[in-house]
Amino acid sequence: MKNLTKLFLGTVSVAGMLGIAAPAIAQEAAAAPPAAPAPAPVAMPAMSGPLTNNPAPFSLDSVPGLDDILGKVYVSGVVTGMVMGQSNAHEFPGDRDGYMDLTNGMAVLQKTDGWFQWYVQAGAYSYPTLGVPYTNSSTTGAVTFGAVPQGWAKVVLSDSFNVIAGELPTLIGDEYAFTYENMNVERGLLWAQEPLVSRGVQANYASGPFSVSLAWTDGYYSNRYSEISGLVSYAFNGGADTVAVAAEGQLGHTDYGNAGSTLFQNNSSIYNFIWTHTSGNWTISPYFQYTNSDRYHNDSTGGAILVTYAFNDFWKLSGRFEYVGSSGNSPISNGFFYGPGSNAFTFTITPTWQYKRFFVRPELSYVSASSTTPGAALGQFGTDTDQFRGLIETGILF
Repeated sequence: MKNLTKLFLGTVSVAGMLGIAAPAIAQEAAAAPPAAPAPAPVAMPAMSGPLTNNPAPFSLDSVPGLDDILGKVYVSGVVTGMVMGQSNAHEFPGDRDGYMDLTNGMAVLQKTDGWFQWYVQAGAYSYPTLGVPYTNSSTTGAVTFGAVPQGWAKVVLSDSFNVIAGELPTLIGDEYAFTYENMNVERGLLWAQEPLVSRGVQANYASGPFSVSLAWTDGYYSNRYSEISGLVSYAFNGGADTVAVAAEGQLGHTDYGNAGSTLFQNNSSIYNFIWTHTSGNWTISPYFQYTNSDRYHNDSTGGAILVTYAFNDFWKLSGRFEYVGSSGNSPISNGFFYGPGSNAFTFTITPTWQYKRFFVRPELSYVSASSTTPGAALGQFGTDTDQFRGLIETGILF
């Protein structure tokens, strides 16, 4: 389950691989020898599907005398590219009608066993996001999280409790950071409001169907360690259903902001309620999100539903519908909405074909906004209120 994976942040160990024995063909035939242990995917990066990690990544054996620090290191990664076309591109800050770009070019190294574990993800990446100008991967790292967008050390204190510290994935929301981790290629309206990577420390506890994580971080990558966030999850119905509640808020007000962490974000709180249901070939995940800033008298309420249907081992179809409405009249907004009091909805559909490590994902999306501020919306002069996009992303997960 996607939400449980986010909770554990890698607590599942490769050392827990399952052994599968081949059945006897007939009573009088000689018993077949046990099959080799079935490979289990590495714990990270987290994947909501329909794409899957390489189940048997390359590994480096431990260095004698350094088992606790280095141990067995798994090496994996992703290389993906995208071609995209769109209507009503906003000329400021230099958006275009079409793009061809690398969306992910990253390597992942991780140690997943022992009392001391670690994770490093490094390379180039981009965040194609509905309704906002696209930033090329050559620029994205410099203006967001650098060449190492995620990396942490983990101390495993028991089977149920661990502590991690470093550049951490957010506990907020129902979509992960990078395109290949999610049901859809482009990120959506709710994702655009959420923190993405935070620097700090996080404690994780799991017992049976119950899991909880609590973090002290710099929130929206503000470099001001004044955010507390938490995620509580409970699985039921034999694991077919999971409900989760997440929240993040400031310990106090700040006058600090930068290009990637606005004053609104640094003085706001955000809340989620997420339900994930799996049944046969279906995965359905509706979630609710509320943001609030008393200091700037702005808030927003939104919801989304994410759905994937698996036709077979190769073909899946994913869809997402979202709506977000905002209120308040402050000129300082959370960075997404098209002016104070604006609202918008989106629809995205993404077929996926994956064969072993190679995949292709075409995608169509639509954004419609209303109650916009002239100049803050879409199109050449920021006055258009809708946008169509079509793209194809393809690549390998190694």
